[in-house]
Amino acid sequence: MNAPAYIGRFAPTPSGYLHFGSLVAALASYLDARAVGGRWLLRMEDLDPPREAPGAQDAIISTLASYGLEWDGQLVRQSDRHAEYAALVKRLLQQGLAYACTCSRKQLEGYQGIYPGTCRDAGHATRNAAIRLRVPDLSYGFIDRVQGEYRQHLGREVGDFVIRRRDGLYAYQLAVVLDDAWQGVTDVVRGADLLDSTPRQLYLQELLGFAQPRYLHVPLIIQPDGHKLGKSYRSPPLPADRAAPLLVRALHALGQAVPAELAAARPKELLSWAVSHWDVGRIPRSRTLAETQLR
Repeated sequence: MNAPAYIGRFAPTPSGYLHFGSLVAALASYLDARAVGGRWLLRMEDLDPPREAPGAQDAIISTLASYGLEWDGQLVRQSDRHAEYAALVKRLLQQGLAYACTCSRKQLEGYQGIYPGTCRDAGHATRNAAIRLRVPDLSYGFIDRVQGEYRQHLGREVGDFVIRRRDGLYAYQLAVVLDDAWQGVTDVVRGADLLDSTPRQLYLQELLGFAQPRYLHVPLIIQPDGHKLGKSYRSPPLPADRAAPLLVRALHALGQAVPAELAAARPKELLSWAVSHWDVGRIPRSRTLAETQLR
């Protein structure tokens, strides 16, 4: 049987505009797909309406277009898939694989983010409660194409994790696994800040009988104060009129050796060169990369 063709995706959260760190992740994902003739999908991870910035979705779409990053097929919004997430949560509850949790943040403050199992056998009603997935006392790992081997013991390092919040909003871990499988994603290329969430996703994939995609986590671009470039730190949006120089800078962040004669090229020409010369082996094998180090 032939292996499935490459299907990649870029899945931004519209809590703000795209910034340079987003561009690095989007570009890596785009080039990795296009270099092998694969499909590249766009999915808006709009799971959290209270945190969504007005106009951010349209701004993200416009920015990708102005930078020449064209996607295949229809844009998918996670906000349109609540029925699918609800059906899965219901199934996991019925199978005893998930349970209701009424713990407050204050109650969990002293556990360093590792859920102690307080509500595991309490039998709480699901109304006004978070829903947690029971995790096995096992280690899950994978070989990342850039970062190498990564392993995490779910029981000791994570604990039962939330798949639906107390306010009824669905958790990233649940939605990303369900949507990647639904869209047939074979390769996940994203920032290294999501490396430690991957074992939870591996467990969910196993539980649901889904194929495991390949993973590639690119270095996270950080600011001089150590914070990641991100919407919560008001990172500047990407200006449309600086697409070419910022694409060159993003290629440098990904270790790609851009010829000097392409420094003044247009986005389409730059991307054409980058697709035909894409070399994963040149991506820095680090979790973070300081923005000040980039040319």
